[in-house]
Amino acid sequence: MKNLMLKIGTFFFKYRNQAFPLIIVALFITAPPTTTVLGNEALEQWKDIGALVIIIAGLLLRATVIGYAYIKRGGLNKRVYAKDLVTEGMFGVCRNPLYVGNMLVYSGLFLFHGNPVVVVIGCLLFSFIYQCIVYAEEEFLAGKFGEAYSAYCRDVPRWGLKLGAFSASTEGMSFNMRRVIAKDYSTMSSTLIALLATEFYRVAADSISDREMSYAIALIGLFVVVIALTGLVSSLKKRGVFDELATAH
Repeated sequence: MKNLMLKIGTFFFKYRNQAFPLIIVALFITAPPTTTVLGNEALEQWKDIGALVIIIAGLLLRATVIGYAYIKRGGLNKRVYAKDLVTEGMFGVCRNPLYVGNMLVYSGLFLFHGNPVVVVIGCLLFSFIYQCIVYAEEEFLAGKFGEAYSAYCRDVPRWGLKLGAFSASTEGMSFNMRRVIAKDYSTMSSTLIALLATEFYRVAADSISDREMSYAIALIGLFVVVIALTGLVSSLKKRGVFDELATAH
């Protein structure tokens, strides 16, 4: 089973940027988003608020990770690779803090959609895929860094957050907000687009009533604003505005 999971992890490490959006779209179009929970619109609103809180928590965790110590998770030539064993910043709190942040974001998106099948299958599937990816990374890191990595694993949890270690692991480091924007704007953008698309799908699943028309137009307007801001940040990045900040560790 472990060997199979290693193969799955290696595959998704290489193709996740293509596979993950396709999986999410496939799940979301299997059924329209919920409009009530147990027939209660108020419960639906609380469910959506809970989903947004989870998503924000995931984005804030990712921002904290990148703001203190950034690790390029793309590997080398789309294969698992690490030049150094990074244990400072949030990596002294959790061995996979970016992946924990990702799982919070994905879980929040699935919950926001609301269909029980989407929520259950989405959360279980992505949890399994990330566990496979982590197994593949751990095998590489153990082989390259040996006892140093073993000691790191004994001290820092794989998925949990050892919050008591945050102060010591970030001591002497400064938070770089501009690096967060440079490195994570695409994640923020895709998350907002997914939320807006899901909400528009919810409104337009049957037909848009006159009462819902202004809300639908507002969603489209927000979508355009997100796309425009994403393009602006991307343009600034291509012009080298973030180069020095993005490469700083």
